[in-house]
Amino acid sequence: MSETSEALEGRSGELTEDAIVRFRGERPERGWRSLLYRLTGGLVNPGLGAAERTRRDRLRRIRRGVPGTHQIAVSSIKGGVGKTTVSACLGLVLAEHRGDRVIALDANPDAGTLADRLTGDTSVTVRHMLEHLESAYSLADVARYTSLAGRLQVLASEQDPAMSEAFDRAGYERVCSVLTRFYNVIITDSGTGLVHSAMEGTLALVDSLVVVGAPTVDGASRASKTLDWLVAHGYAAAVANAVVVLSCDRKSAEVDPKRVRGHFESRCRGVVDIPHDPHLASGGRIELERLRPATHDAFLALAALLADGFGGRPADRRA
Repeated sequence: MSETSEALEGRSGELTEDAIVRFRGERPERGWRSLLYRLTGGLVNPGLGAAERTRRDRLRRIRRGVPGTHQIAVSSIKGGVGKTTVSACLGLVLAEHRGDRVIALDANPDAGTLADRLTGDTSVTVRHMLEHLESAYSLADVARYTSLAGRLQVLASEQDPAMSEAFDRAGYERVCSVLTRFYNVIITDSGTGLVHSAMEGTLALVDSLVVVGAPTVDGASRASKTLDWLVAHGYAAAVANAVVVLSCDRKSAEVDPKRVRGHFESRCRGVVDIPHDPHLASGGRIELERLRPATHDAFLALAALLADGFGGRPADRRA
């Protein structure tokens, strides 16, 4: 790379809207404030409401630059709590609002459904990429093994149970060694087996950890046990920097959600509640525009929390 191109690349993160667009006031874009602004031709500007200020702040944080590559692992010791849904929506939100490259990788050894939920295309999988890894010299070479959901690229897991065990730690690390050359953010949808070899590779490379649970007795206890296991195996720093997601598709009036949330807030960097959403509950293809506003805002909050760690020094993976 020439000196000129290196300089341009180093400055590329500075050309943001905030940096180059002249100040034009805080024009509301949602709700009655936006309607009043447009009806009066801009003569009356009520300013931004609290919700819109919060949303704009989250978007600003999400767009933070990443030096190199940031790897996010979404995990849970329990299946059926929404781990793949969280991985999919997080990937869609980051890809939608960032200007760089984001990829979601399904590392589930048991025929994961990430690609099903995002693109419906599982004809080419991570196994195919592994078989031809030595010829992956460019982004176009890598894209042969991915499918596209909006701006998010998706790398499907192996769907044949007889072949899925071949994707072990060594395979995961080989794939990531290629992906980190071309992508700024890598989201790994991990399997539920924390002792699986591929999970060892995921934890060895992770910069940010997301643990998914639910505000139920089993969902909360399994999420807490996931954190316990990680601490016991040397990942205390990763746990302290983790974000816990509570998927509220399942909840009970007998469970105190404040106590559940307080438990995880005392152990991790942040907690995000994902409200029940009929679109997500159907189990079909996920489309951001079909999410309820509250659900979309919750995933913006999750993405912003994780983006707060972009550009900074990641915590040591092992304490």
